[in-house]
Amino acid sequence: MYSIPAISAQVSTKIQHNIDIKTKPLGALGQLEGLALQLCLILGTDNPQITQPTQLVFAGDHGVSEMGISIAGNEVTGQMVANFCAGGAAINAFCDQANMTLKVVDCGTVFEQPDHPMLIKQRVGETTAPIHIEPAMTEQQARYAINMGMKIAQQQINSGANVIGIGEMGIGNTTSAAAIMHVLTDNDIDYCVGRGTGIDDDCLARKKEIIRSACLLHQDQMSSAISVLACLGGFEIAQMMGAMIATAQQGCVIIIDGFISSAAALLAIKLSPNVRDYMIFSHRSQELGHHMLLREMNAKALLALDLRLGEGSGCPLALPLMQSALAFYNQMASFEQAHVTEVN
Repeated sequence: MYSIPAISAQVSTKIQHNIDIKTKPLGALGQLEGLALQLCLILGTDNPQITQPTQLVFAGDHGVSEMGISIAGNEVTGQMVANFCAGGAAINAFCDQANMTLKVVDCGTVFEQPDHPMLIKQRVGETTAPIHIEPAMTEQQARYAINMGMKIAQQQINSGANVIGIGEMGIGNTTSAAAIMHVLTDNDIDYCVGRGTGIDDDCLARKKEIIRSACLLHQDQMSSAISVLACLGGFEIAQMMGAMIATAQQGCVIIIDGFISSAAALLAIKLSPNVRDYMIFSHRSQELGHHMLLREMNAKALLALDLRLGEGSGCPLALPLMQSALAFYNQMASFEQAHVTEVN
């Protein structure tokens, strides 16, 4: 169910040759050249195009947020879902600017919102359990949530999207993401845990202690990606994993947002390693452990803007760079075509 074919590297040499013979010095377009190579490997070499790019924002509440590890309570998750639907959030503005379709997925929030054309309800429950007391969810719930994430990505792809941005909204989810990072990378908790939306020193210390307690409590149970997800994750993290896997299975592009999306990406890679080939990392966030998490996945983010918002905000910001990478690949003349003496 989670199997993903590896991208064929046989055409990589041809794509790189096409890039190298463009009217520019070798490597002169820097990171855009590697981006063009990856996009062509995923989308094909014959005039590859981005079609109907779609941003998915997965919302979920966390039981651990009741423990004073955030500047806000669970009510803010629901309030922000309403704000997304009303068009008033940063992700709305960025998606409008980038001409990117926005869908919000309620994966399980305490305050359920009324129906709205932008809102997709795939609720696993109201909230996860506090991870330092019991597992966040059962393994059955974890698998169900992954499958629901696969379903929503598949629906967007069936509608014509070949690029899916992955973002989230959930008070307390940096705690889950940091715990997941600590377990999967073996980095010290002090390097995994950041200030999230801007907590003070006391709150930060409490957050670290809760993560230590949770990891100690569940250490004998966390033997797989699914069990780590069940013990420490969130309903939105699980559905993000599923959306990534389904997008890769369909040979489409995944755009990863920030710290929480990257933690979900690492879990997805542990579950199905070939999914990594389809991932483009939009930005390196201000959250403490994100640069180490990116390094763990051998990922270089396209942008470094000190963002720490979530919402998938990095994805529509990165989309124009992806479009530019394909534009030069498809439209830029070779030295021979332009009758320009090679400068390589």
